[in-house]
Amino acid sequence: MRPYTFAAARSVGEALEQARDGSAYLAGGTTLVDLMKLEVISPAHVVDITAVPLRGIRAGAKGLSIGAMERMADVAGHDLVAGPYPMLAEALRQSASPQIRNMATIGGNLLQRTRCGYFRDPATPCNKRSPGSGCSAVDGHNRSHAVLGTSDACVATHPSDLAVALIALDARLSLRGAGGERSLRLADFYRLPGSTPHQENELRPGELITGVAVPALPWARRSTYVKVRDRQSYDFALCSAAVAVNVRGGVIGEARVAAGGVGTRPWRLPAVEQALKGKPMRLETFQAAVEHAADGSRLLSRNAFKPALLRRTIVRALVHLAG
Repeated sequence: MRPYTFAAARSVGEALEQARDGSAYLAGGTTLVDLMKLEVISPAHVVDITAVPLRGIRAGAKGLSIGAMERMADVAGHDLVAGPYPMLAEALRQSASPQIRNMATIGGNLLQRTRCGYFRDPATPCNKRSPGSGCSAVDGHNRSHAVLGTSDACVATHPSDLAVALIALDARLSLRGAGGERSLRLADFYRLPGSTPHQENELRPGELITGVAVPALPWARRSTYVKVRDRQSYDFALCSAAVAVNVRGGVIGEARVAAGGVGTRPWRLPAVEQALKGKPMRLETFQAAVEHAADGSRLLSRNAFKPALLRRTIVRALVHLAG
């Protein structure tokens, strides 16, 4: 770990005043500290925001709001989340380990960096870590890497389970920076890698995520999050699916479907949603609806199994909701 200066903030205003070029915010620290130890990132200045009052879980006519400094474990177990939005609670409970969920924050979870081993190894080329150096995963060990949204410059998957569920629910971020406050759909927040994979999102220099807003969706009570991984504890998704359905008289009126573990960002699947709409809630419907879920996939040497796994994972989630 390289030397850096340190400051602590007690308000959003203080945090923004402390921010400068080459600085980083410290919340739970479960990603930042690891990457600093590996010297994958080396901020010149660290601003501790653990005392900044960005907490609270509230529900109203417009939906659910969650403060960015809320801990993952607290959100997963909250009555306003677990009952009305099961997919959120399940996505959080299947993330990381209990110890990390007790420390990590909602804002930090949405900003966590990829688990690609090449990104986390400064001895190997990685365009996301060192722009222009190349992507070692394209011809390397790429079993866990993305098949959707990739480019010649990067094939790393997005690691957040929570982001997949939030994008299925069309959530928005509240952001605050030197230029004031703004709101942005989470689906518009994450960038595709293209030729600039080091530019991962739309966060401006010094800007903070202050909260997450989930629109009211009464039928989200019938939702789930299915995660497929190599081991059941503390592992990242090979594939995941966040699914919610509105069923009336045995027929699907509306659906929300998003996938993780297969894309360079959380991947909403509107074609699958549309294919489910107006169809009976049964296995044949599910199997037909996912036929084109992986359209546009770009396969690598070791991850050609992912399109089929994606289709099966969505069907598994739908079967679970069908009882």
